[in-house]
Amino acid sequence: MYSRKFPYFLRSCTVLLTGWICCRPQHRCGQLSLLDALFTSTSAVCVTGLIVVDTGSFFAPFGQFVIAALIQIGGIGIMTVTSYFSYFFKGRASYEDQLLLKDLTYAGKISDVFNSLKRVLLLTFTIELAGIIIIFFTIDSDHFDNLGQQLFFSVFHGISAFCNAGFSTLENNLYEPFVRFNYPLQLTVAALFILGGLGFPITSNFLKFLSYKMKRNLLRLETAYTPWMLNINSRIVLATTVILLAAGTLLFYAFEYNNTLAEHQGAGKWVAAFFGAATPRTAGFNTIDTTALNLNTIMIVFLLMWIGASPGSTGGGIKTTTVAVGALNLMSLAKGKERIEIFRREISPLSVRRAFAIMLLSLIVIGVAVFLIASFDPDKGLLPIAFECFSAYSTVGLSLGITGTMSEQSKIVLIVLMFAGRVGMLTILAALMHRHRHYKYRYPTEDILIN
Repeated sequence: MYSRKFPYFLRSCTVLLTGWICCRPQHRCGQLSLLDALFTSTSAVCVTGLIVVDTGSFFAPFGQFVIAALIQIGGIGIMTVTSYFSYFFKGRASYEDQLLLKDLTYAGKISDVFNSLKRVLLLTFTIELAGIIIIFFTIDSDHFDNLGQQLFFSVFHGISAFCNAGFSTLENNLYEPFVRFNYPLQLTVAALFILGGLGFPITSNFLKFLSYKMKRNLLRLETAYTPWMLNINSRIVLATTVILLAAGTLLFYAFEYNNTLAEHQGAGKWVAAFFGAATPRTAGFNTIDTTALNLNTIMIVFLLMWIGASPGSTGGGIKTTTVAVGALNLMSLAKGKERIEIFRREISPLSVRRAFAIMLLSLIVIGVAVFLIASFDPDKGLLPIAFECFSAYSTVGLSLGITGTMSEQSKIVLIVLMFAGRVGMLTILAALMHRHRHYKYRYPTEDILIN
């Protein structure tokens, strides 16, 4: 499965180069170095949001359009986009490509691959269009010179939000006065990146579940009873997401009540706390001053960034299912159970092995990146460097304000880290290593001393 995803890596490199070529001639992009252009393109394609130059003031409208296009391609998935349009123009696709797309789109059968791709694109553009319309009507037109600017602002932020990119055309992201107190806008943006972070398989399954319940319970239609309309993946993802959002909001509210939330009043504090707890899970927008956060809040943000979004989504991180499987495994070991069970289902041993491999690989890669950047820029401080590395690997985009002042070597480390986090270290490792042959023998099993 993982080795077949390697073309994603190669096609992503092509898009990164295209992003630099398109960026150079625009406005002040002639002053932009190749490294900074590559950094911006990587951040856009990998839907991260880390920036070395201000998107709104540095890039002309066409340059911002290129960034939005790269975000859209990276959000949907480069392999998904290129393969679909290749099929559209050629009218066919190879069997290997169909197998790969089956994995990427979670299609039940190979024959359903391109129907699933159509549904992915339709759902994506439908949600984005709805978000764009709501954003357009929740912002004050007095802050824009003309209707075109207001429309472009809505389109750019609708795409950036759903794709969990965190890019903004505003100088201080969403920490501008006319935005940070606009709570309907914040809730709209939060809804977009939460839906994008759930992923197409989960969102599609949840919508089917809601439609099924509405037909049976509200409309009282005669429909066949379907057990397990909400599958095990959806149940785990939705439960984990609700827990993270609820716990994160409460902790953020408690820790920042008299700090970054002091300027908000009443329900506004809860909206700002909710947004502050939701955005670290790979969205990257900020409506508060990130550099002013308390240390205990930053520790919570570290954890939320590391966890990230859900599988098959526009977000990054090690994913909610990975953390859920890890937590369930710990509970099973503590109870002395030999199996991991949840919702009357048993988690396969392969899923457990993958979950712990992903967690270990992520910590190793982030640790190496922190070591390298601390060596290249020892004056930056360990906490901001670690924050930057977690944000880059999990494709979050939040920063403590050191991205633009880093050395060239550190920027290269972050570029590699963003790309590794987006493609997946397990995918890259499996693609580079020789596939092991399956033998029919097994060695005797032994228990080793642990703890």
